[in-house]
Amino acid sequence: MYRAQVRVRYFEKKAYDLFLQNLVKGTSHLAIGQEAIAAGVAAALRPDDYVFATYRGHAHAILRGAPMAAVLAELLGRQSGLMAGKGGSMHLTYAAGNFLGSYAIVGAHLTIANGAAWSARYRGTDQVAVAFFGDGATNIGAFHEALNLAATWKLPVLFICENNLYMEYTPIATVTAVARPAADRASAYGLAPIVVDGNDADAVYEVALAAVARARSGEGPSLVEAVTYRHGGHSRADPGKYRPDEEVAEWLAKDPLPRYRERLLASGANPAVLDRIEAEAHDEVEQASLAAQGAPLADPAELERQVFADGGATWRR
Repeated sequence: MYRAQVRVRYFEKKAYDLFLQNLVKGTSHLAIGQEAIAAGVAAALRPDDYVFATYRGHAHAILRGAPMAAVLAELLGRQSGLMAGKGGSMHLTYAAGNFLGSYAIVGAHLTIANGAAWSARYRGTDQVAVAFFGDGATNIGAFHEALNLAATWKLPVLFICENNLYMEYTPIATVTAVARPAADRASAYGLAPIVVDGNDADAVYEVALAAVARARSGEGPSLVEAVTYRHGGHSRADPGKYRPDEEVAEWLAKDPLPRYRERLLASGANPAVLDRIEAEAHDEVEQASLAAQGAPLADPAELERQVFADGGATWRR
């Protein structure tokens, strides 16, 4: 899990650097500071499980096996990108790893995750669907619709709220009637109110492991609220100046990466091994960046490919 967190952190930093060089097409939403959630849940899943994410989904795509070079190429609008340069940062998909998409419409993927979970049950497998979403999605109708249906049908789905305290630029606490936007609503659907430290990969892993086991055994869905904090603004165009300096400083001191490294060292881990993990992650990201920047720009002919089942829109005319 330390390797997973480091790989994601270095990737996100590189994405930020490329954005500042005006190489990233469109905007991007980074999850620097939230890596423990992605790493902890990923470690509890099987390769055939399904994962759905928000537009802040680079980490989830990578930890489902998406090649870094292809993810970066997608951000840069290159032909070698995951979606041939058509989707960009907000629309990553890697079907080979059952990562079934990053979704720009807030909350929309929660109901789609229900569909994947129902499909698994219909086919008689014990696959689990996992949907990550931000705290802002808890005030969206689809959140409540998805939870109600999942609980009623006892679907094998795990809903993970990445509560970073802000819904875009607005503190979630100022527009929500309950203190815990996800967990405090769980009881309305017959679910347990689960809250976990989202900056502790071990804690996230233990909670996810139990929830996944529950889903596989036919006991239905779980709703987990993982409390965390993004180090930067909502998107790369947002300096995040609306957040109090004291709050930012407090959360930066809870950075999940040094926290996890210190825990490993205290448990007897060899510092040289951890240094090597960091060096390998750094090299992987650098090589991916060079490959992505060296790839040709997206082909305009791709625009109409994969839009409809037959490859085009001519049937409508």
